[in-house]
Amino acid sequence: MIPTEIIQSKIYLIRGQKVLLDKDLAGLYGVMTKNLNKAVRRNVKRFFGDFMLELTKDG
Repeated sequence: MIPTEIIQSKIYLIRGQKVLLDKDLAGLYGVMTKNLNKAVRRNVKRFFGDFMLELTKDG
């Protein structure tokens, strides 16, 4: 079990949204970030529409 405090410390509030970065989520699962992202892309129908977002320089 991962202590709640560790998970909470990785959640950021960005523009009023609670966000967990892919690198932090991958770290919690003990996998590489690129592998986590591949798994999500392969199973995109399993996730809610607002599960993922991609930040760009344009905002």
